[in-house]
Amino acid sequence: MAEQETDYLIIGAGAVGLAFADTLIDEDPDCHITIVDKHARPGGHWNDAYSFVALHQPSATYGVNSMEMCPDRRDEHGHNAGMFPLAKHAEILAYYSRLMTERLIPSGRVTYFPLTEYLAQDGTRHSARSILSGEEHSFTVRRKLVDATWFQTSVPSTHKPGFDIGDGTRFTIPGDLPQLWKDPENLPAHYCILGGGKTAMDTAVWLLEAGVAPDRIDWVRPRDSWMFNRRLLQPARHAIEDLVQFQIDLVECADASESGDDMFAMLGERGTMLRIDPEVTPKMFHFAVISEGEIELLRRITRVHRGKRVTALEPDAMLFGEERVAMPAGTLFVDCTATAVPFHARANKQPFFDGDRITLQLAQVPFVPYSAALAAFLEANFETDAEKNNLVPPAPLTDSTDTYPYAVMANLMSTAILSGNEKTNAWNAKSRLHATGPAIAQMMKVQDPRLAALAKVGPKIQRHMPGVIKLGMAAKAIHEAQ
Repeated sequence: MAEQETDYLIIGAGAVGLAFADTLIDEDPDCHITIVDKHARPGGHWNDAYSFVALHQPSATYGVNSMEMCPDRRDEHGHNAGMFPLAKHAEILAYYSRLMTERLIPSGRVTYFPLTEYLAQDGTRHSARSILSGEEHSFTVRRKLVDATWFQTSVPSTHKPGFDIGDGTRFTIPGDLPQLWKDPENLPAHYCILGGGKTAMDTAVWLLEAGVAPDRIDWVRPRDSWMFNRRLLQPARHAIEDLVQFQIDLVECADASESGDDMFAMLGERGTMLRIDPEVTPKMFHFAVISEGEIELLRRITRVHRGKRVTALEPDAMLFGEERVAMPAGTLFVDCTATAVPFHARANKQPFFDGDRITLQLAQVPFVPYSAALAAFLEANFETDAEKNNLVPPAPLTDSTDTYPYAVMANLMSTAILSGNEKTNAWNAKSRLHATGPAIAQMMKVQDPRLAALAKVGPKIQRHMPGVIKLGMAAKAIHEAQ
């Protein structure tokens, strides 16, 4: 058994673990980090994702603090035209590989074990095993174990369908669709997308842009979803006014609402939130971000089965319990039912900092890399767990229109806590992963005239906070009862 020593042992080399490591090596120049991960290369679940996946939000605030992800220019083509880039699958994996091979390992302070499974802890000793060779490793951890697997991200290629699939049924996952060209004599005559989340939307857009006619696509959407309008969430250095207006929309609509559904209806009227079918009131909200161009494409698909969940598939039919719906012969069913973030994980909420363990969660929803990097900053710059945990109460991972106001309230409270601390406020001002901090810092440096308008935002938010808290607390009760 190989014996190793390290200060921090990070489980997971995905977006979470790498954002933490990247910040920690800057904030604590004396520490050593060891990272173990099951995948063969850095990037976590992105290794398992379908090849046409892209970030939902602009890449300006994704990844790690030390490296930009995409060029700072607007897209000129496609449904993201006029907006800033969304890193694609290959770009994301290349980004994390560069981070590991050009920054982390060359620092001399990071050791990386790919294709390695973490096993167990015994005091300060931790064990892991090489997946291919079976060799076991023992680590003496001088400081802390860092769990970067709390999100338990699931994608179609690693997901087990929750329904029966009859013999002879044509069934696939999104990642296999780009390979259909290899068998031109056996192309599907019809497609059926299973699932109502962003993966299903990405798949529908891909099929339509690949030339599949809308009437050759059925779509099973158990629940419709509201989504953020990407046009309002562009990088702050280019469009801070839109980001500010987005925040004002949230607090004004929350203050004027009696329920989460009321709030979303108002946000929908303002164009802050989008939905596919204007005649359907969604109950699901998973923090997806979408463009108006994608919505226009998705509305072309009219063969939609709502409010139902598939229980079985046959070559020429799908079953919803006792109901059998005939499908064209040779239909290719595309499974998009995996939940990217398992919302049942909300029941596992615990402190970020707990003795010799750090559990990386959400400081603000849905800012995953930012939350991990913030945790690294706190670890290096504050002494006690109590100090650190007071600055990052875990944010609620809500999943519905009824509970989202709780997340809005929690995010606003987190912002107030972090901006009220001199150290965290200064760090936010330079953190690439923070939505507005660096942009505002630059505006202050050059005395940008837009600062006068921004100065009015804080008082406006404060005026609406009683209503936000009232709605947020009601949503919190619903969230905690689930």
